[in-house]
Amino acid sequence: MPIVDRNRLTEAAAAGILSPDQVDRLWAFLSSPSAEPAGSRPAPEPGPRFTFTNVLYYLGGMVAIGAMSLFMTLGWEAFGGAGIAGVALCYMAVVLVLARNLERRGLSVPAGILATLAVVLAPLAVWGVQQAMGLWPDTGSPGAYRDYHRLVDGRWLAMEVATLAVGGVMLRRFRAPFLVMPVAVTLWYMTMDLGVWFFPADAETFSARVAAYRQWFSVVSGLVIVAIAFGVDLRSRFTRDYAFWLYLFGLLAFWGGLTSLDSTRLSGTLVYVAVNVALILVGAALVRRTFTVFGALGVAIGLGSLGYRFFKDSLLFPIALSAIGLALVGFGIWWSRNEDRVSSRLAAHLPASVRELVASRRRSA
Repeated sequence: MPIVDRNRLTEAAAAGILSPDQVDRLWAFLSSPSAEPAGSRPAPEPGPRFTFTNVLYYLGGMVAIGAMSLFMTLGWEAFGGAGIAGVALCYMAVVLVLARNLERRGLSVPAGILATLAVVLAPLAVWGVQQAMGLWPDTGSPGAYRDYHRLVDGRWLAMEVATLAVGGVMLRRFRAPFLVMPVAVTLWYMTMDLGVWFFPADAETFSARVAAYRQWFSVVSGLVIVAIAFGVDLRSRFTRDYAFWLYLFGLLAFWGGLTSLDSTRLSGTLVYVAVNVALILVGAALVRRTFTVFGALGVAIGLGSLGYRFFKDSLLFPIALSAIGLALVGFGIWWSRNEDRVSSRLAAHLPASVRELVASRRRSA
């Protein structure tokens, strides 16, 4: 059965089938709770389709976001902190007005991208205010950045909290999944910054002890972000996919920290492989290929490490490595043929709410 969303109604208006007023009234009716059949489960809202138009939307949005990063670098000397804060706030107001106008015209994808740009501008505005207040020392002054842990203080936290606050407001207003991206990135950075806060004051910045601490903190914080993503996924299982970016950056933190741990023991390598196999299974159960990709990379790294451990001084090492590579290719072929069957079997052992989540995501895939 075809899925009707606001974009399709707007296309019908452009083709002369409906008037803009009819589009607004029909969409209001379809969006009302009374329009849903009693006892029915709503289908998940379709995400943006992979079209040339949408590619241009996202490409333009990323170029605009990158331009603001460049502006922060070049604009400091020309405008100073107060000038940068003022330009950022004006820019934010303009993009929000444009986002609202695009939303009224039914162009939800570019509206969400512009709202995301407004979120990205929030830390720039806070940084400009801090610069104007003299809270950032001259990087060239002697001893200004003598201790790394002193950099991670309320200044960074203020920018991150502002980004999360603006991101929450924009999400509530525009309901665009892409808005979760800057929120997820900010959570990732915040976990790293908060981790540095707990360093001993006399710790060497690049010591092995501090490196191990950062790695384990990344693992734990990544698990927390993934847990948050799962909660968001359950709550939004009948709407849009708001959890994707949280899963992505949570897995980056977890898997990156786990992979960077240098285990010299065989048991550590085996545990690493087992964890990545578990990621593959979780990805199959939840219909989340992000888990599967990270898990497959981890299994390949772990098996390569095992091959090097046992064959590093032997001419058999290239053969063993080739065998591992071919085995992974074979597993990929098997997985492409059996992914749905494995996912269905794993889903049968999940709670009812998670099964609803899997079913809704499978319909929208």
